Amino acid sequence: MAANHNAYLAPSQGAPELDAAAQEAQAVASSASVKTVYVYEAPVRIWHWANALATVVLMITGYLIASPLPTPAGEASDHYMMGYIRFAHFTAGYFMGIGFLGRVYWAAVGNYYAKELFWVPVFQLDYWKDVWAMFKWYAFISPRPGIYIGHNPLARFAMFFVYMLTSVFMILTGFAMYSEGQQAGGMYEQLFGWVITLMGQSQDVHTWHHLGLWAIAVFIILHVYAAVREEILGRTSMVSTMVSGYRTFKE
Repeated sequence: MAANHNAYLAPSQGAPELDAAAQEAQAVASSASVKTVYVYEAPVRIWHWANALATVVLMITGYLIASPLPTPAGEASDHYMMGYIRFAHFTAGYFMGIGFLGRVYWAAVGNYYAKELFWVPVFQLDYWKDVWAMFKWYAFISPRPGIYIGHNPLARFAMFFVYMLTSVFMILTGFAMYSEGQQAGGMYEQLFGWVITLMGQSQDVHTWHHLGLWAIAVFIILHVYAAVREEILGRTSMVSTMVSGYRTFKE
């Protein structure tokens, strides 16, 4: 036997609740549906956050290697402070280097958006127009950004020319310096010893490697600013996309 559930509502409460339900139904029907696109596959997202952690460790320990803390009192063997700092730096360097090779592999076998980190359409005029438009958006000159599924044009430019190329430079120079502490004529010297020869001398490699740290630091500051600002004020999701993999379009 069918029953009218509204019969159980008090007369003074039934009408308002029915009105509220009708208003909610109308709001849902008239609102635009949320659109999402699967952009970043799991290997890309895992690499992103693991690489971010490795980069932070490398920056902190690298700074301390270049500008050591005051020497603690007592025997060095009782503390081994710089030894632990160098070990953390070398370990994070391996994570970054091996992770980068894995990222190159996934760019070859992954979806279209996994490849964006490694090339930029610099010969397309429309691309540069979009770069300028996004620059005006980040500079609070333009009121509305464009809508892009993958990286926006300005972010893509920065990821390739600032982050990716600098990361390759840091990996090569880092392992070149690491090879100096390994066996002469060994695997590391054969793979990376040419970097020291190319750059002139070991001290030059140390200096440029340290400058690369500050280049990465500036990039991270701008990257976090742009990502958080886009997540809050932009027309698509940003930070949450690198967690779930799905780009959500707000309009």
